[in-house]
Amino acid sequence: MNGRVPYGIVALVGVFAVIWLIPVVGIVVTSIRPPSEITLGWWRLDEVSFTLSAWIRVWEEYPLANAFWFTALLAGIATISTMLLTPAAAYAFHFLKFPFRRLLLVLIINAFVLPQQVVIIPLFQLWRDLGLIDNIAAVLIPYVGLSFAWSIFLVKNFLEDFPKELIEAARIDGCGAISSLLHVVLPNARSPIFAVGILQFLWTWNALLLPMLFLRSNVPLPVLLTKVAGTYESNWDLRSVAAIVTTIVPLLVFMIFQRQFAAGSQTRSGAKE
Repeated sequence: MNGRVPYGIVALVGVFAVIWLIPVVGIVVTSIRPPSEITLGWWRLDEVSFTLSAWIRVWEEYPLANAFWFTALLAGIATISTMLLTPAAAYAFHFLKFPFRRLLLVLIINAFVLPQQVVIIPLFQLWRDLGLIDNIAAVLIPYVGLSFAWSIFLVKNFLEDFPKELIEAARIDGCGAISSLLHVVLPNARSPIFAVGILQFLWTWNALLLPMLFLRSNVPLPVLLTKVAGTYESNWDLRSVAAIVTTIVPLLVFMIFQRQFAAGSQTRSGAKE
């Protein structure tokens, strides 16, 4: 084995990459071509002209900047909250002993298979009674709560291979549960925590259902994207601009932190080479 990847696999991956890039190129081209040419097909080269009128019109007619910052606020708070709470919960379920520990873990993990649509009506009634409709908390609480099902499962699986001797040594040195978490577990569990953060950010940034139902005055980008689509006209150029603005940030986040995300399946703290 010389470690080289077979040329057939490289060619296959290249074909899939080209297929994946075709709609991306189509969205970009659609955003900078006039509607008269788009209706004939963005790939047509009979008449080729470029314009930024769609970009200017979207920024002038729709609150794209406000929606962008509001989406960043929602995704940022939900991501940071999940990254802080998930390691503590996974540590408690894995290393601590308390009543009904397994039952609580099973209930949380089983929420993994619970469709989001099932909780919409009870949540709406609860937020209406509490006066939280059109409040940022109405979406932040479900964002963080519903993410516990998969995030705790992910970090707990990482802790399965975490050497318990380090925890026992910390306890002998006088560290309590919180000190062991802060000074022993967290420094060695950055990879799964970053993986949880990336997945949570991507989910909350692209979330549509909860903000559409619970928010009124301020809406995130996915909700605004649905409003860009006209009732009597397609507005493909405007929708392409909004789609580019909506997807550029998750793409950059994944590209920047992909190394930490991939390392989550490879890192084993305390393991000897």
